[in-house]
Amino acid sequence: MAKIVSEFELYGKSYRFETGELAKQATGAVLVTCGETSVLVTAVVSKQQRDYDFFPLTVDFMEKMYAVGRIPGGYLKREAKPSDKGTLTARMIDRPIRPGFPDGFKNEVHVVATTFVVDGQNPPDTICVGGASAALLVGGAPFDGPAACVRIGRNVETGEFIVNPTYEEQEASDLELTIAGTRDYISMVEAGADQISEEDMLAAMTFAQEAIAAFCEKQEEFIARANPTPLEYSIREADPVIAERIGRFSDEMEAALACPEKAERLARVEELKARITADEFTQEEQAAWGSDIAAACKKLEKAAMRKMIIQKGERVDGRTPEEIRPLHIVPGYLPRVHGSGLFQRGQTQALSVCTLGMLNEWQRLDTIDPAEGKRYMHQYNFPPYSTGETGRMGAPKRREIGHGALAERALLPVLPSEDEFPYAIRVVSEILESNGSSSMASTCGSTLALMDAGVPIKAPVSGVAMGLIKEGDDVVILTDIQGIEDFLGDMDFKVCGTEAGITSLQMDNKARGLSVDILARALSQAKEARAFILDAMLQTIDAPREELKDTAPRIETIHIPQDKIREVIGSGGKVVRGIQEETGASIDIQEDGTIHIAAVEGSAGKAAKDMILGIVKEPEVGEVYDGEVVGIKDFGAFVRLTPSKDGLLHISKVAKGRVGKVEDVLDLGDIVKVEITEADPKTGKISLDRLDKPEAPEGSAPAPRREPRADGDRPHPGQGNRKPRRSHRS
Repeated sequence: MAKIVSEFELYGKSYRFETGELAKQATGAVLVTCGETSVLVTAVVSKQQRDYDFFPLTVDFMEKMYAVGRIPGGYLKREAKPSDKGTLTARMIDRPIRPGFPDGFKNEVHVVATTFVVDGQNPPDTICVGGASAALLVGGAPFDGPAACVRIGRNVETGEFIVNPTYEEQEASDLELTIAGTRDYISMVEAGADQISEEDMLAAMTFAQEAIAAFCEKQEEFIARANPTPLEYSIREADPVIAERIGRFSDEMEAALACPEKAERLARVEELKARITADEFTQEEQAAWGSDIAAACKKLEKAAMRKMIIQKGERVDGRTPEEIRPLHIVPGYLPRVHGSGLFQRGQTQALSVCTLGMLNEWQRLDTIDPAEGKRYMHQYNFPPYSTGETGRMGAPKRREIGHGALAERALLPVLPSEDEFPYAIRVVSEILESNGSSSMASTCGSTLALMDAGVPIKAPVSGVAMGLIKEGDDVVILTDIQGIEDFLGDMDFKVCGTEAGITSLQMDNKARGLSVDILARALSQAKEARAFILDAMLQTIDAPREELKDTAPRIETIHIPQDKIREVIGSGGKVVRGIQEETGASIDIQEDGTIHIAAVEGSAGKAAKDMILGIVKEPEVGEVYDGEVVGIKDFGAFVRLTPSKDGLLHISKVAKGRVGKVEDVLDLGDIVKVEITEADPKTGKISLDRLDKPEAPEGSAPAPRREPRADGDRPHPGQGNRKPRRSHRS
């Protein structure tokens, strides 16, 4: 294929698609560019069909540090495991393209997005979705595209929507809506917002759908120029006898599903599937049709569950579509930790724990994004025991990273600023039981933990997961979905927010024809559910605690002149280390002279503060100090006033009366009460007077001065006691 380039402008930004020059052995490869940010997206479709009961799609996003002109940190100096942002970007590419493949397509598909250049202005993530779609279509893959993704911001001052805002434009936005789909339907939504209304969110979604259609049109023009040859592939089709035999058990499957307890329901369903397989199929048929029989049983379960909801308005646990599962809410569940909250909804249980620390304990980031780090960290753990299963535990999986990021985004808009609350904040959500909506339980539990810790959040946040069952024109929106309704339903739509508005969204769609109108209904239903859950939370804790826990550090902030920072730090950090060792407080010094002092014991923090202020304070005439004698000379003693300031106590002022030697009155290490009598601002010299003067000891007076000689005995002027000059004459 000859090189094909398509350049265009949309919504004030320039874009470029290229193919035919790079990575030509891949099924399809497209270099996609926005501004000067360029990402190579490749797609490879295997030639062999796999006997899987799922679609084997893998997406990788490769963050290359050379793209931003940096060498990776760490010992190896090589990109290793993806960052959390890289993992989230891979998920963001996967979710909108996965629904575009036909049912029964079981060839492995691998999409790789590699950052070549990141210009620091235009993020690389959204263009990767369009790049993946174009790479699949250029390669002739059986993909129902084109698909595209846009990020929508909103200028706070003008209220205007911005398509694919730069990092700088996003800073001035109260909305970050990332939405993907085709010109006909929406497949993925991610959003963070500063408590905006449902109406404003819908307006942004409507605008985004128009923008997606515009990008899809440009992509179609590019694909038409490439004129790809469609790949030949086969769709695995099961023998119709399998569905015919299994379909007779529809009523029995409904009966097995009608059980509120997850474990019992799973056992009943699995027992029915095993009985169907054993009774309806011979050993030879089971060997030949094994995966097809399992898939048909799964379809029977899916059809029965959806039929119960569409035709009877009943869910498997007996709830109505709008009903929320029973709640159990306990703030302050754990002793000693800085803050905690237990949130349970039905059989989903999350325990969130909040830890407060110094600002220098923030998370530093080594990624291609401009952000250097973050002060608020939210982490989500999903151990196997939460679903009654065994499994290997190790590094967090993509799902755990994604759910943690969603809860983090939900709570960020309500956190106090660093000036209001100078702490680094870490919240960890442990999922102890799971039957759907665990990320929303994590959000609610984390709100409880923050409030229990005394973090002065602007407003409490609650969240709920909405589902969808769509059969033709029949649409039922489900509130507070459980696991089976997520797996066998058409939508997982998570909504978080305060009483004032939405703070985050996340949606994955499996149904064609998901419109903005359906999303509007879901948002309205979610608003009522969020209010119900929030009211239940506030009945247990109605505001953040006024005091931090005894085990939490107290942080006090002071400001010193920048030219005094070196004095506080000391040579090689000697002074500040000494203060920390002596007081037990932790000290964080900023370049602008801001100092944060943290200590669990208030007295330790006060002692450290006093020592720092003593270092930077400029002594003034008339001030009185209890100082330590740190040096003795013939003419007086040097007294330490502050860790960085000494003053001179002249020998004439160390005692009452005349003193011959300072050592007769003072020793090194003595503490004396002194008053500043002079302070020269230019030289920094300080003169002292002793206030607690003792009587001069006997015998300490200096030797009497010799009587002057008679005139005749006086030496000749110029001679005195000097030696005669040596003559240089020969």
